[in-house]
This record gives sequence, structure tokens and C-alpha cells, in this order.
Amino acid sequence: MKKREMAGPETVKDIVLLARRGDKQAFSQLVDMYSSRLYGYFYRLTGNRDEANELLGELFLKMVEKIGSCRPETFKAWLFKMASNLFTDYLRTKKRSQKMLSHIEEQVRTEAQMPEKDNFLADKLARQLRKLEPETAEIIVMRYYSQLSFEELAQVRKEPIGTVLSKVHRGLKKLRQLMENSDD
Repeated sequence: MKKREMAGPETVKDIVLLARRGDKQAFSQLVDMYSSRLYGYFYRLTGNRDEANELLGELFLKMVEKIGSCRPETFKAWLFKMASNLFTDYLRTKKRSQKMLSHIEEQVRTEAQMPEKDNFLADKLARQLRKLEPETAEIIVMRYYSQLSFEELAQVRKEPIGTVLSKVHRGLKKLRQLMENSDD
């Protein structure tokens, strides 16, 4: 059976429309479709499973409360924008921007499917990613770990697509420089 997330946009749109009418099964489907990707997003940024689960729970509560303000055709971007806002609030209240980035290394290192050489490179990449500004690291995580398209990133960040492309490009360029100049 295919994951529902892989279903066409019309299917997601239909489910969102049902959820907006209070259909509990539709809410359940949306949670099933996005919980894994959003958990990964929060875990990569916090480095803490409990905090990632707590943020995920808060996000889905907000989704239920605010689904009426969502345009069904942009649901994914809307949901990730709420996730981004929730994470920003988390950083403000916990004041953990540096600690947050240090945990990316742990997550990357624990991915068992990577060969040993790739683990070395992943460790190095995670160390260098920690050196980026939190906003830049978040954009790179959203783009390459959470696999948001540039259009979705633009919607999440409420910025023109050109600005998002530029920020991703500059972030990758800075990350590349850090990788090349590291002593590892």
C-alpha cells in the first residue's frame, strides 16, 4: 500500500476540505501523512526526541484549531510554516539555538544505512552545519532533509522564490567553504 503523502495534490486537497468540515478521520489521515516528515524536521533541529514529539503534538493541535484558515491547495506549505513558527517560539523560550545545531551531528551520525565513509562525511557535514546561522541551517534542513520544494519554502517563509533560492545558494556556498576549510 502506498503512503498517502505520495497521493496527488487533489487527494490532499480533498482530505483538507473534509478536515475543515470537522471530519475526524480526515484529521487522522493528515496526521498519518505528515507526522513522520515533521517529526524528522523537529528532531533534526532540536536533537531531542521528547522535545520533537512535544513540538509535533503542539503542531497538530494548532492544525486542528486553525485548519479553517488554510487554503487546501497549499496545505503542506501552511503546515510547515506553522512548524517553522512553532520552532522559532521554541528557540525564543528555550534559548537553545547553539545546542539545537549541535544535535544535528548526532542525528546524521546515527543513520544506520550509511556506510562508514559516508558516516565520516556526514559527521563532518553536521559539524560544519552547526557553524551556520540558525536561519540558514533551518532553510537547508527544510530543503534537503524535509524535502520541501523551493516553491514550498517560499510559501513557508513568506518570501519571494528568488530570495529563497538565493538564501539556499548562499547557505550551501558557505557550507561548502566550511567543509573545504575544515581540518578534518
